[in-house]
Amino acid sequence: MSFVDLQAILPLLVTAYGGAVLMTLVAFAPGRRFAFGGALAVLIAAFGSIFGAFPASPRQATPLLIIDPYSLYFAGLVLIASILVTLLCHRYLQPREKTSGALFALIVFATVGMITIAASAHFVSFFLGLETLSISLYGLIGYTRRRKQSLEAAAKYLVLAATASAFLLFGIALIYLDTGTMDFLRLGPLLASGERSMSAYLGLVMVLVAIGFKLAFVPFHMWSPDVYQGAPAPVTALIATGSKGAVLALLLRLVYTTSTAPKPWLFAVLAVLSIATMSVGNLLALLQTNVKRLLAYSSIAHLGYLIIPLIAGPPIGPLSIAFYLASYFATNIAAFGVVSVLSAPMEVGEVEEIGEYRGLSRRNPLLAATMALALLSLTGIPLTSGFFAKLYILSSAAQRGLWALLVIAVINSGISAFYYLRVLIAMYTRADGDQTPFPKPGAAAALALGFSVAVIVFFGVYPTPLLKLAEAATRIIAP
Repeated sequence: MSFVDLQAILPLLVTAYGGAVLMTLVAFAPGRRFAFGGALAVLIAAFGSIFGAFPASPRQATPLLIIDPYSLYFAGLVLIASILVTLLCHRYLQPREKTSGALFALIVFATVGMITIAASAHFVSFFLGLETLSISLYGLIGYTRRRKQSLEAAAKYLVLAATASAFLLFGIALIYLDTGTMDFLRLGPLLASGERSMSAYLGLVMVLVAIGFKLAFVPFHMWSPDVYQGAPAPVTALIATGSKGAVLALLLRLVYTTSTAPKPWLFAVLAVLSIATMSVGNLLALLQTNVKRLLAYSSIAHLGYLIIPLIAGPPIGPLSIAFYLASYFATNIAAFGVVSVLSAPMEVGEVEEIGEYRGLSRRNPLLAATMALALLSLTGIPLTSGFFAKLYILSSAAQRGLWALLVIAVINSGISAFYYLRVLIAMYTRADGDQTPFPKPGAAAALALGFSVAVIVFFGVYPTPLLKLAEAATRIIAP
């Protein structure tokens, strides 16, 4: 491996070696502050190394990884998400776990998995990245051991992840059996030749099912809301953003690098998944009284929207997904960040029920405004980044004549406004009982929330810089 190859994979090297060193040091100094500072330093250094890796891209650094503007864009997104989640964990863990150092090391290792997935050009690296991410999330989800819901959520996530891995391995085996390769770039021409047996296509379907479990597409979503509810609120933010974003980046690369010729059956399957996912997610969200479960079903619905530009194809499809994910990351971290701050003083439970948010605007106006802005962005209201994110998704459907998907997406957006409105009404309604002020965020959490709000507002008013960045990143996989 040459120096340029090492330069290209610098973000991955910094994160992996930094995580290993941090985990070793935490064994001797398990204190929260030391681990928090170490994790933050590693993640910030890894983000800075992206600028050092960029001159070496695009480059196939190893047979398993490709470093290009696309993978670096998503590496940047997941690193920012991990940094913000780390900031949210600082105060949240204080009353819950005395020795919480390992949690911060697990966040770093989860980030290693996410970066590996986003840079994968081979099924082997995809599987290794996915397992690194999943194993880290087992520990993160069940970290608050005194909370039974957290342990239950970890067990359920273990079953979901194991099922996804089984489908993925079986699918990879079938693809390799028929084509003799697991490389994405070599797989495309082989599938397009028309000389493949049904086993290769069955393998692709099984890989798609595995990805469906990881992204919580309907009907593979069943325990995902339980995981969102049971996991610590900052960890839920990481699952909803970085974890989903990395796998979606992989799906986008896989579809566009292996589909050298149109595959009507694949797009038909994706269309059915899109309709089912956004409709079921929104309809079930209407029934929720728990804020975390509501946001979980909302996340499922948003992934249904994201399938539409995947079907629409280049150039607007990949661009829409890249822009949408940046907005979606900031919005969800803001929403789950408010839950984290409100729950910080509690030793076991969390502030989850919608009724508990009644009167929040009087008891902590800034937190209420942050949550309101996040919900408005998720709805797609103008002057938020979520508005432009949904606009580009609907535009991709219109440009390709996907009118049925466009109409269903608009109807679902209208449905989502109702359950977001329930939370807004609760926050801005006077509470009948206790008027004790809610806790204020610590400096770390305030920084995370402030950054998320700034992204939502800035790109809601002036989206051009992010659009140009997303266009430059996605041009290489879908010119």
